[in-house]
Amino acid sequence: MWIEWLNNIKTGAISFWESIDVSKVVDLFVYDGQNPLMFNTGLFLFLFVGFVWIYRLLARRDTLRIYFVILFSLYFYYKSSGLCFLLLLFVALSDYSLGRLLGWVSWKWMRRFFVLMSMAVNLGMLCYFKYTNLLLGTIADFTREPFEPLDIVLPIGISFFTFRSLSYIIDVYRRQMSPVTSLRDYVFYLSFFPPLAAGPVVRAKDFVPQIHRPLEITPMLLGEGLFLVMCGLIKKVVISDYISVNFVDRIFDNPMLYTGFENLMGVYGYTLQIYCDFSGYSDMAIGIALLMGYRFKINFDSPYKSGSITEFWRRWHISLSSWLRDYLYISLGGNRRGKIRTYFNLFITMVLGGLWHGASWLFVIWGAWHGVLLIVHKVYRRIFPVAKDDRPGIIRHFFHVLLTFHVVAAGWIFFRSPSLDVAGQILTQIFTNFRPEAIPSFVSGYAVIFVALVVGYLLHFAPHRWSQWLQRELSWSPLVVKAAILALVLFFVLQVRSSELVPFIYSQF
Repeated sequence: MWIEWLNNIKTGAISFWESIDVSKVVDLFVYDGQNPLMFNTGLFLFLFVGFVWIYRLLARRDTLRIYFVILFSLYFYYKSSGLCFLLLLFVALSDYSLGRLLGWVSWKWMRRFFVLMSMAVNLGMLCYFKYTNLLLGTIADFTREPFEPLDIVLPIGISFFTFRSLSYIIDVYRRQMSPVTSLRDYVFYLSFFPPLAAGPVVRAKDFVPQIHRPLEITPMLLGEGLFLVMCGLIKKVVISDYISVNFVDRIFDNPMLYTGFENLMGVYGYTLQIYCDFSGYSDMAIGIALLMGYRFKINFDSPYKSGSITEFWRRWHISLSSWLRDYLYISLGGNRRGKIRTYFNLFITMVLGGLWHGASWLFVIWGAWHGVLLIVHKVYRRIFPVAKDDRPGIIRHFFHVLLTFHVVAAGWIFFRSPSLDVAGQILTQIFTNFRPEAIPSFVSGYAVIFVALVVGYLLHFAPHRWSQWLQRELSWSPLVVKAAILALVLFFVLQVRSSELVPFIYSQF
């Protein structure tokens, strides 16, 4: 009996291994441009579980652990962008060397030369990959010559790691931090995989001091990290991807097929989608880093609760807005050269911030829109100054938030539209073909979408103390409870995810 049982197991095992297509298994771990490795894929979950197990084994082996993270990070980028990981290594080697030179040299003209060299490498590479076709296409439009776009593959997250490296060089130049003395540590900083593809824009002076700290992951840190990862997954897959695939994309693909009210709902939908998509990635990146013992600054702080456009930019994509402020706006002169120059610096900063998002004049329009809004708000505050201790009443604050939300949502029309014509069609439909009688049919025909929008916005505007309470409860719960909750969230996400992988919006920037 036992012999027969063992033979059955042996036969079953042989059949199982013979049924496996080894080539397909190998292909799974090789770069595939159609299926880049992202946090919301099953392959990443599989790889990360193995990564964490080895990472914890190396907890007391500082050097081995650092090299292991570097290798995994480079593999992560290879699976996301193929051989473009060599560009990442090139930038790391270039700026590490220039940083060391900045530490050795005291002559001001030479230090400036090294900064210009770093800018030439980083911005030159960024301009080639992102803006070559835009520039050539614009020239072709003016000269009315035919133009065939060059086949230039944009490396995922190139804007993020070049900005991270530039911030390091500028901070060393300004003597706000000492140069990193180990190439290994600089490669670790620049290639660290959680923020690699879509931010946040982590600065070396905040991150490098954490590299050699003893690894100590407390229950509170573990709970906070898991909470952020789960929140990020729900934002991305359950809300953002669902309303994108089933509603928003349809509106922006052909707005003239829908009423003005449906177009307005599409704008509201994208306003929620881009927040949930991008903040979802940031939550997961910050949460994964916490699970590894590293802490990043918050990148989103309920931005649609803002009572002014200035406050919005203090809450939206904080790592980028603060980067633009510290390294571009202040470098242009900030607010130190009079009111007109201040407004000019602000406008140029926002236009370039818009262009940073992609090679399209629509991004420039979006940046210019926010630049104008910020200038208008500053002028308004000069004419009608507000005392520091002045707190607007509930009703006045509500209308401030409502106005800010809608001017931001109007900007997202240009950000999302594939062309200026489509943006114009959406606005035309909203203002000339609103048709409020279509509201009941929309609510019944898009019931799930309507519920997703309502729930998404309610969660966004919910008091911050609610999420803090949930996070504390998760942190204090036993490990088995944490695991069970994570399993339930993963099961729920798998049930509602779309059949095709929806990439993160900001990974293309």
